[in-house]
Amino acid sequence: MPTKIIEPCRGAYQYPLLIKSLLLSGKRYASQQEIVHGAMRYSYSELNERICRLAHVLGAAGIGAGDTVAVMDWDSHRYLEAYFAVPMIGAVLHHVNVRLSPDQVAYTMQHAEDNLVLVHDDFLPLLEVLAPALPGVRGYIQLSDTAQPASTSLAPLGEYEALLAAADSQYEFPDFDENSVATTFYTTGTTGEPKGVCFSHRQLVLHTLNLTTTLAAYEGIALLRSEDVYMPMTPMFHVHAWGVPYAATLLGVKQVYPGRYDPDRMVRLYRDEGVTFSHGVPTVLQMIMNCEEAGKTDLAGWKLLTGGAAPTEGMVRQMAERGIQFFTGYGLSESCPVLCTSFMTPQEHDLPLEQQLPLRMAAGVPVGLVDLHLIDDQGLRVAEDGRSVGELVVRAPWLAQGYYRDEHKSAQLWQGGWMHTGDAASITPEGVVHIRDRIKDVIKSGGEWVCSAQIESLISLHPAVAEVAVVGVPDERWDERPMALVVLAPDAELEPGALQKHLMQFVSAGRLSKWAVPEEVCIVDTMPKTSVGKLDKKLIREQLQER
Repeated sequence: MPTKIIEPCRGAYQYPLLIKSLLLSGKRYASQQEIVHGAMRYSYSELNERICRLAHVLGAAGIGAGDTVAVMDWDSHRYLEAYFAVPMIGAVLHHVNVRLSPDQVAYTMQHAEDNLVLVHDDFLPLLEVLAPALPGVRGYIQLSDTAQPASTSLAPLGEYEALLAAADSQYEFPDFDENSVATTFYTTGTTGEPKGVCFSHRQLVLHTLNLTTTLAAYEGIALLRSEDVYMPMTPMFHVHAWGVPYAATLLGVKQVYPGRYDPDRMVRLYRDEGVTFSHGVPTVLQMIMNCEEAGKTDLAGWKLLTGGAAPTEGMVRQMAERGIQFFTGYGLSESCPVLCTSFMTPQEHDLPLEQQLPLRMAAGVPVGLVDLHLIDDQGLRVAEDGRSVGELVVRAPWLAQGYYRDEHKSAQLWQGGWMHTGDAASITPEGVVHIRDRIKDVIKSGGEWVCSAQIESLISLHPAVAEVAVVGVPDERWDERPMALVVLAPDAELEPGALQKHLMQFVSAGRLSKWAVPEEVCIVDTMPKTSVGKLDKKLIREQLQER
């Protein structure tokens, strides 16, 4: 439509939304605040200097605008520095998912067209095997947590800290188009090969500003403010650790990076470094709750945000009993990721726990600038009455605009001009989103949809259950029926029929359909997980077919 446009005057600066702008405030408001990882402990002023040094190191390695730099590391200060330095010189940061299979890691590095690899000692054996299949890689920089780096046949350009120490601490980062690609990473590949998603500087800056507002401004979800201490429990290779490192740096908060995940060490870091806010998928948070160190540590006041999968009621209750302030977020790899967060008013915070649980466990309300609704199989809108279920489709300024070098799947993702999440959800008249299931995980039994996540949540309340997964198994009469796989808590026993009896109390209370109670329960030792710690239901179904 024709609108009024006023041309800027000569000399007016057109400010591009570039990642470098996120560094401006931290050193102003908190120049002496700390970044901590292992023995490393330095200030925000030093962070800015180290980012400049890394930019010089990258340039000396032959990396320039448009090149791709891969990182294979645990959650560390080095990863944080790469979050900034790589895109700030106009290059693309590839977050390598080190938990994929070797073949999948090779595929993602080939597909992303990596030119330089920053590789931790722990991943050198893997990279030595993959190197012949990576002809585009021109060099390696070694990342080590010890004074004596591991030996390798890769002939690295040098060790990270030594290279930074020799580099200039000043760098003039250029301006360029804010729509330039800043980062890329790959989905976990539950169907076919992993799919590449890319995000621009503009998208990441807008996501960071929105996330900072969401986590800091609203009293009902005040998770990350200037005086908080932040420690991620989400891999930094997974959706930018949900974007929180960018937000934490913008705010200038103390940041604690745990390296390789070990629940007991992470609880010690929480205690010793004064951590106040963390985030992770439910399986990781459950490991934290059950570890030995947590049993002797006061966890009251720890603010935890979970996402990536629906939290179970059992875990939420366990956290509440320990005094943890627990919230849920919702998003996906393709959404950068944050789309919704659970939200509670001050009045709702005063409610009894039983009344708080649905609010804390919901995907929540859409964050600012996010537009979403539900559609049915024909693409028609579904009523937002809290009961009707449809696929959630979204629009926001930071959504992936397609899959890298995959036109077919990109068209499926954006069919109809809305991004398809693949999640079955309902929305209340108040706008609260409840994720019912992944559409591919919904159990279709006798013409009815059975929600596996709801059954899992209720089974988790049984004291003998440590982990649970519910999947659909073929049934000649009803097409599919739900089956429960259970990992027992230590020293626990489960009598035949005990879980069915347990679930019938929720049927009597009107919380569960009798039709949803699984006839079959299978006790297992472990549950397969994806590379980011979610239950791998695709693999579970495949294993059950082989029985």
